[in-house]
Amino acid sequence: MEQNLSQYKIFNTVATTENISHAAKELYISQPAISKAISRLEEDLGITLFTRTSRGVKLTEEGALFYEYTKSAFETLSQGEENIKRITQLGIGHLRIGVSTTLCKYILLPFLKQFVLSYPHIKITIECQSTFQTLELLQNKKIDIGLIGKPETRKNLDFYPVMQIEDIFVTTQAYLENLMVRELSGYQIGQEKQSKKSSIFSTDIFKNANVMLLDEKNMTRIFIDDYFAKHRIETNQILEVSNMDLLIEFAKIGLGVSCVIKEFVQTELKSGSLIEIPLEEPLIKREVGFAYSTNNYLSDSAQKFIKFYQQFKGSPPLL
Repeated sequence: MEQNLSQYKIFNTVATTENISHAAKELYISQPAISKAISRLEEDLGITLFTRTSRGVKLTEEGALFYEYTKSAFETLSQGEENIKRITQLGIGHLRIGVSTTLCKYILLPFLKQFVLSYPHIKITIECQSTFQTLELLQNKKIDIGLIGKPETRKNLDFYPVMQIEDIFVTTQAYLENLMVRELSGYQIGQEKQSKKSSIFSTDIFKNANVMLLDEKNMTRIFIDDYFAKHRIETNQILEVSNMDLLIEFAKIGLGVSCVIKEFVQTELKSGSLIEIPLEEPLIKREVGFAYSTNNYLSDSAQKFIKFYQQFKGSPPLL
């Protein structure tokens, strides 16, 4: 069929103009070349397509039927060309991003806000999943880009860091005081504030407190469990929560000690509604960034987004 495509084009033009001379001018080829192409097509199809008239040519019954097909085909191709041009001119496309709920709220949203202003015609789909699930979606080509914590192995993965995050433990002052009353004998409520604070932090708080962590399928949870194991920190009461927003809210109402990302609770720390539990050895900071599989084809929309976030050089835009 491919070798007949030019013949179909010639046939379709002759059928439309009903004149070989007019068709030759429109196609910028000679009349003999057109006549030869029509004869070859008729021979291939085993039918007569045109009859000659004093004014030009006229489709036969079979030719008229065939013309309906070629006309529809070339109209479809023409419409396709127009749509592609429109997509290119307007920047229409589709971008699929995988991200955890927490990173979506605190890091991705500022990027998306600015990106949508620059590319309003790109459709964006968000898959809110854990880092492990996001990596799997990347591998299976179900998303274009993932916003994740930097993985230990980056085989077939390009990772662009956006910012560093620091995991900390927070609670309320009231929870600490109540914990001391419950757990320590001889604790005096009337002690000086600084002395009280020192006494509180000198206790094995993680062993006695209700420790609130993300569920075990989360990369952050694995990171924290490794820290506890390395430093031989005991925990007797653990409350697993599905997302960090709940960890923050549970800590604010005095339900226990939550492991959260410091950058996401700056307002609470400044106001004093949450206080940070100092650690003898702080948790190391982690990198968060955008990743995409080097094995996957990157759509134009994905390439635009990559160029967009790279311009911030590690500092996300502000909401």
